Amino acid sequence: MTETQTNPAAEWGPVATADGAMNVYRAGAGADTAVIVLQEAFGVNDHIQDVTRRIAARGHVAWAPDLFHRNGIGVLGYEQHAEAMPLIGAIGVDAIVTDVSAVVKDLAEREGIPAERVAVVGFCFGGRAAFTAATAIDGLAGTVVFYGPGIAAGPHAVLDRSGRLDAPVLLHVGAEDPTIPADQVAAIDAALARTSVHAEQHVYPGAGHAFACDARPARYDPDAAALAWERTFAFLDQHLRR
Repeated sequence: MTETQTNPAAEWGPVATADGAMNVYRAGAGADTAVIVLQEAFGVNDHIQDVTRRIAARGHVAWAPDLFHRNGIGVLGYEQHAEAMPLIGAIGVDAIVTDVSAVVKDLAEREGIPAERVAVVGFCFGGRAAFTAATAIDGLAGTVVFYGPGIAAGPHAVLDRSGRLDAPVLLHVGAEDPTIPADQVAAIDAALARTSVHAEQHVYPGAGHAFACDARPARYDPDAAALAWERTFAFLDQHLRR
């Protein structure tokens, strides 16, 4: 993932939701397009903040909401997987839609950027959250999912809502990702084929879960990550600037 201009300044600020104030990490200003970045299972940590700044450096407003705002946890370390699982398991469809809708609304009111010029990019848990939001929020420019488990199976599965998608979707999955097995990849492909939106799902041979996270060297696959980001930026350029 590369930057195209000076890394923009960023700051935290609140967004009002139906469930109270939610802190949002904000990078970039003055653009007429926006990308909402949805966290991994570990919160809006240094890696997600870095991704947000890099996306903003390509000429977008980029905001990363703290989806842990209800429990006050903030950030967990990557070694705290066991602690993270019940936290993300507690965040269901309604909470995700509430939070992302609030950010979309605030982008329109604060930055003057309407939903049709807003895309959502999510990672891991945030990938599931991004897909969930796309099935409920009308008029977004598009959605990108990086290795999002729980879309096709699990307590908050939303694949049965895919008929509600009204904007393009791009998904990235590692072929060796145990959290998104081949049968779920096939189910997602089949469901997307029945929708009326442009949808692509790319499977990366040899890559596992979190293959685009350069903050986790043991999982990072630089070749797969570079290709996934190349496809992501092409997708954003096409659908945010149409």
